[in-house]
Amino acid sequence: MRVWVVYGEETRQEWLLIRQNAVQITYVFSNAPETIDLKTMAWRKTHRYLIERSNEDAKDEFGWDEFQTRKYRAWEHQLALTILASWFVVETRLDWQKRFEQSPDLLVQYEVDVLPKLSVANVRELLRASMPLPQLSPEEAACLVICHLVNRTRSRKSRLHHPKVEQMSNVTLSNYSMAG
Repeated sequence: MRVWVVYGEETRQEWLLIRQNAVQITYVFSNAPETIDLKTMAWRKTHRYLIERSNEDAKDEFGWDEFQTRKYRAWEHQLALTILASWFVVETRLDWQKRFEQSPDLLVQYEVDVLPKLSVANVRELLRASMPLPQLSPEEAACLVICHLVNRTRSRKSRLHHPKVEQMSNVTLSNYSMAG
């Protein structure tokens, strides 16, 4: 039903959805358009659990809750990568489901109603098996480290040629020579 809701000094009309089962009565407000049909609105509201579950998985499995940043753009990038990783896992699950049918005998053998789907850890193991890391010789490893150090030196040298950095370094050097 449509109801009037007061927010501070603003009054507006919203939907009030009420659901009753054997245990409890729950209600929720919705600002969905007045033209929406009840079935669509109820379907969307009942899928909130799936959305919350997806967010929890992103935090637990993809480290979304451990990310720290100072810039909004970095947070957006991390969020995009988390969504892509989640999407990849879901696509892999669907592909796995199509390729490998579950045997009904397993349900009987394990005395369960449903067999588990691929987890994020399962997908991670599949990736490790299909794309193993190369094993480097000591010489190849040393070469990688040397290349990294050379690139860092070039980057630092380029940064030091910036006018503001040069002024700062001259002041610092003259302070050191005066103290010495």
